[in-house]
Amino acid sequence: MTDIQEPHYTDNVQDHLIQVQNLLSQEALVDEVALRNQQVHPGEQENTENWILSPHFVELREKLSSLHPADVAYILEALPITQRLLVWDLVKAERDGEILIEVSDAVRESLIATMSRDELRVAAEQLDTDEIADLAPDLPHAVMRDLFRSLSIEEREQLREAMSYPEDAVGALMDFDMVTIREDVTLEVVSRYLRRFEELPDHTDQLFIVDRDDRFKGVLPLNLLLVNEPEMEVAKLMITGAITLHPDDKADLASQAFERYDLVSAPVVDEDSKLLGRVTVNTVMDFIRAETESDVLNLAGLREDEDIFASVWKSAKNRWLWLALNLCTAFFASRVIGSFEGTIEKFVALATLMPIVAGIAGNSANQTTTIIIRSLALAQITTVNARRMIRKELAIGFLNGLVWGSVAGLFAYYLYQNVLIGLIMTSAMLLNLLLGAMAGLLIPLAMQRMGRDPAIGSSVMLTAITDSGGFFIFLGLATIFLIH
Repeated sequence: MTDIQEPHYTDNVQDHLIQVQNLLSQEALVDEVALRNQQVHPGEQENTENWILSPHFVELREKLSSLHPADVAYILEALPITQRLLVWDLVKAERDGEILIEVSDAVRESLIATMSRDELRVAAEQLDTDEIADLAPDLPHAVMRDLFRSLSIEEREQLREAMSYPEDAVGALMDFDMVTIREDVTLEVVSRYLRRFEELPDHTDQLFIVDRDDRFKGVLPLNLLLVNEPEMEVAKLMITGAITLHPDDKADLASQAFERYDLVSAPVVDEDSKLLGRVTVNTVMDFIRAETESDVLNLAGLREDEDIFASVWKSAKNRWLWLALNLCTAFFASRVIGSFEGTIEKFVALATLMPIVAGIAGNSANQTTTIIIRSLALAQITTVNARRMIRKELAIGFLNGLVWGSVAGLFAYYLYQNVLIGLIMTSAMLLNLLLGAMAGLLIPLAMQRMGRDPAIGSSVMLTAITDSGGFFIFLGLATIFLIH
């Protein structure tokens, strides 16, 4: 059996992907892909065994064994379903759990669907309790029952506690694997205690000091442990003003604390100051990445994470909700235009200028929304400064409308040699940019007030408002000043 090598962190993961794809393209592997989709008859067993012993197979298996679980997860996400399942079969069983944690939710679903109850149980048993809690929503209930039976009493309680928090709470990010010490011991005692560990928990930059009732007292950074005399007591060196988190805190507030104070780990305590666990920087980075990906999907109106190689039917259904809404808004915009058919018939030039009014305002509104969503995520908008921000964004909309409306108005005058069309174009741009700025402000603020993600479908709603509003303003002004 090939030993798992240390991952090459300096290697480009895309290079690993290309190498795996090249190996998969070899004739022997392509034949096996076809073989996977057929029922293997007794007479075909010999051919299958020959394939397993092929040099290409051995090279691919060794390649996968040498990669970090996160790199394997990246490769799995970038492969079509058939090849993905083939690679998944080649991954060493003792790493299944680590890889399942790393892949996206959509890809994890396709991998779990191919695994038996025993395989899932073995994969989950490789993980810490906090990682099992992350995986739990995707595991069958029977597998979770098996897992609970296999865990110790302490681990069961930890798992129940981790699963009791919503996924956007600090408690859901909490890690129970940490080192605690007492304040009335010397550094020499602490050093001897640490040497009893085969290895320290990941991202251990400080030791957590608790009393006999597990109440949090402070922290002892490892660098202070190393540079001070062994006879010194922990109480003289510990830091009592350490930043602490509460399990019910929002996870995004924890991520802001990690960024602001350059934290590697932070203790999680309850209302009685009892130490429950810790949050580490790697977990915070995973949360930030997931939130960023979610915001990107929400801005586009996608309901959930999508496997790029999922079936056409499944991917199409994921995009239906906001496409349906967008279609409704498009019908509404068309009726706005239809109500001004008489004006457009007399001045056909208006039809060529309408998209400019709507397009510029939509882009400006999206810029405003992006700024607001970012400010909301960083908790920078308060009741004290909200009015100032609204005034500022409206002023920006007015200035941009005046400048770029004037440019558009001059362009319209140059094309059609009509002063009124130029002035209408300028006025419509100014008013629609103000409308876009207001919509860009109010939509995310209203979504947050209702307890929803401010990014969900914002671009779709903004497009609807700026398109319909822009057509109505432009054609309305044209009707007033050109027809009457």
